[in-house]
Amino acid sequence: MTMGKAILFSEMTPDASFESDFHHWYDTEHIPIRMKCDGFVSGQRYRSDAGPGFLAVYDMTDLSALKTPDYTKIKTQPSEQTRWMLDNVRGFTRYLGNEIHRNTKDAGAIDAPILYAVWFNVPQDRASEFNDWYESEHIPLLMKAQDWRMVRRFRIVDGEPGTWSHLALHYLASIAALQSPEREVARKTAWRDKLAAESWFKGNYSIFERHGDRHIGISAVI
Repeated sequence: MTMGKAILFSEMTPDASFESDFHHWYDTEHIPIRMKCDGFVSGQRYRSDAGPGFLAVYDMTDLSALKTPDYTKIKTQPSEQTRWMLDNVRGFTRYLGNEIHRNTKDAGAIDAPILYAVWFNVPQDRASEFNDWYESEHIPLLMKAQDWRMVRRFRIVDGEPGTWSHLALHYLASIAALQSPEREVARKTAWRDKLAAESWFKGNYSIFERHGDRHIGISAVI
């Protein structure tokens, strides 16, 4: 299994002048050394559909993977190249989330070519209904679309720079799924309209295309 119960969601944007070196560093150092740490299941990179940014989603058994001696050493004793890259990239984001729900059509959905990320900042007293709507109505309607292969929902426990409480990762076989009749139905229900009338119901949406192969960690179950 290449999915865990927690994720690290991190974006970086390299300058065009060192993008080639950035990719080489990410693929040969930055991800591989993490895949050797206990608790890391897999890592996948994506390219932003909106610009030059890149995303990495790390799947972990749970967030304790970020507290192991090996990972602590990686964070506190970076290589010279890592230090330089982190000082020179822009558009940096880093979020930690615990998975609270998963709906998938097949095991291979994790490697779908399109990742659609949807963020919400939900007031604590509205979280129960929000979760109920998302999981009992919204996701089942979306999953009726042929190219909607999986939805994973996360409760964000820490992150920067934005303030978000919930993240949904939608794994799509094609970007055309976003214009599907099934999605139109899912966005026009009475329950969604009720929630959308509330001031906090303002999502943040991003589209990413898979970039390169999935890296498999030592905690993956094959």
